[in-house]
Amino acid sequence: MTKIKIAIQKSGRLSEKSIELLNECGINFSNSDRKLKAEAKNFPAEILFLRDDDIPQYVERGVADLGIIGENEVWEKDKNVNTIDALGFANCRLSLAIPKDENFDSIAYFQNKKIATSYPKILETYFKENKIKVEIEEIGGSVEIATSIGLADGIFDIVSTGSTLLTNGLKEVQVVKKCQAVLIANKFLNSEKTDLVNQLLFRFKTVRDGKDRKYILLNAPNTAISDIVKILPGMKSPTVLPLVETGWSSIHSVVKDNEFWDIVDQLKALGAEGILVTPIEKIVL
Repeated sequence: MTKIKIAIQKSGRLSEKSIELLNECGINFSNSDRKLKAEAKNFPAEILFLRDDDIPQYVERGVADLGIIGENEVWEKDKNVNTIDALGFANCRLSLAIPKDENFDSIAYFQNKKIATSYPKILETYFKENKIKVEIEEIGGSVEIATSIGLADGIFDIVSTGSTLLTNGLKEVQVVKKCQAVLIANKFLNSEKTDLVNQLLFRFKTVRDGKDRKYILLNAPNTAISDIVKILPGMKSPTVLPLVETGWSSIHSVVKDNEFWDIVDQLKALGAEGILVTPIEKIVL
């Protein structure tokens, strides 16, 4: 039977989120013994646990068919793979940072300075585009200490909250790229594997759409139904059910999570009561 091999980071936050996504998509597997691969129990897939910076290469060579990885590694490794889905988690940014006591007016600050980074290719491209000459010091880790030990004048690294920079006496001065977790694929998958990938993409979208929306129930006077329906269009239109109390109905609909607070005051002004909002696990649009 045809299977697809999915590479994910073997440890860390991105690994946890990748496993969570696969589980939410009904793809169950166990890695309690910390092996480098695991068989899915209810989907034709094998999960490979790899170093994040190795994943683009493994996908390019067909050792893995798919990889869940940060865009930063895709850009830096620059392998011949397809990015087929943006996953919406592990959001962060690639930024330049300097000692907190330094004055910064523009990126011209970095002219002829030395910058330490684990992403030399991305950084070199950025400064070439901006016609600024810099010296790049490539290091594998602990980039944040590079300025304090005299290795560099500034750093270029992944930033999430910025707390690590502050702890090391640095300040973020320029965001170069924003990035998130993505799904990459080998460019030469056969038709059977492509079908499995499409099934997986459908499941990803179903889970993602569910998280972006909430199910809303409310009671309202019948005289307000037409106005409330204009505010709550739902998937096609809201469900309206009569209540025992004459002149009142229960209205059920779906709203985007980021829109709820914009409309709740309008609903209340129209006489809506008992507004209940619940999460949606999955939704098929």
